[in-house]
Amino acid sequence: MIELATNLQLRTQKTPNPNAWKFILSVDIKRDGKISYTETRECEHVPLATSLLRLANVTQVHLFENVITVTQNGASDWAALSQSVEDVIRRTLPEHDPDFAESMAKPKRVERTALPLDIQQLEEILDRTIRPGLQADGGDIEILELDGNILTVRYQGACGGCPSAMMGTLQGIESILRSEFNPYLEVVAI
Repeated sequence: MIELATNLQLRTQKTPNPNAWKFILSVDIKRDGKISYTETRECEHVPLATSLLRLANVTQVHLFENVITVTQNGASDWAALSQSVEDVIRRTLPEHDPDFAESMAKPKRVERTALPLDIQQLEEILDRTIRPGLQADGGDIEILELDGNILTVRYQGACGGCPSAMMGTLQGIESILRSEFNPYLEVVAI
């Protein structure tokens, strides 16, 4: 549980995706890894995420370190929605466990060293070149599959549904991975 001092610092920040804002806290929300939720049934064991997804027009909640990225469908005014998000955070944070399991149905994520060597190499390249920028914007990228020369990825947080992520960012990712991993690689985002 989070020891919530009365001086919790919470600030908001816009992202390149006009439908996603970051809420940056002075305490960790997720100490290990990152997770995105789009349905309340996925996160019933995380009341903070469940409560945020129940807000009108919220379509995704992404938790990473001390950042919560909230994505909406574009139908809400950010001034009002931002206040609702802050209210939920302040109300549910005292009972929040930053070491929560990602899912009640799935085991904890696989350690990177247990992944195939080519996936480990791709993860290292993404960690070094791509992820810092995506995470600074309230998002991330997840490798789903490498099948021959086709790498399938999924954007997370603010990057999901962001127009620049689907065009320029994807081309940049492909260019870097072609340069450092495989000159024939095609990157597909789903």
